[in-house]
Amino acid sequence: MTPEQFTEVFREHLPALSRYLSRRVAVDDVDDLAASVFEIAWMKRAQVVVGEELPWLYRIAAFQVANHRRRLNTAAGFLRMQSSVQSSPSPEALAILDFDLAEAWKTLTAAEAEILALVAFEDLTIQDAAKSAGITANAASLRLFKARKKIEAALAEKD
Repeated sequence: MTPEQFTEVFREHLPALSRYLSRRVAVDDVDDLAASVFEIAWMKRAQVVVGEELPWLYRIAAFQVANHRRRLNTAAGFLRMQSSVQSSPSPEALAILDFDLAEAWKTLTAAEAEILALVAFEDLTIQDAAKSAGITANAASLRLFKARKKIEAALAEKD
């Protein structure tokens, strides 16, 4: 990937990547994490498949978010994380507007919730969500199916 192509990828995908990050970390940390993601992407630009840049960036971002959360897992970081919860809702929190749906979402495993969030909130295809999660499209389809069934069953119980 040439520097010009990378610049185009950056311009095209920065808004989506920033939205992805803002749903997962404190708003104050989004710019720094986005910069880290693109720094890593620049160093690993030879690995990206043309046309699959966004799922590739989401995968890098997921690792950066995990690393960021580990760093916050200190005593001071714990207090900071607690104060930032209101300013950085998770993707599922953005969609959950009632208690029943919130309770239904809690029935999902972390892997199921991530696939559902990538498809529902980030508008990725199942293939791109699978690439972002580092699994096969078949595994992603199965997780998405299970997640939807769990949500449906939990909501049906409430009715």
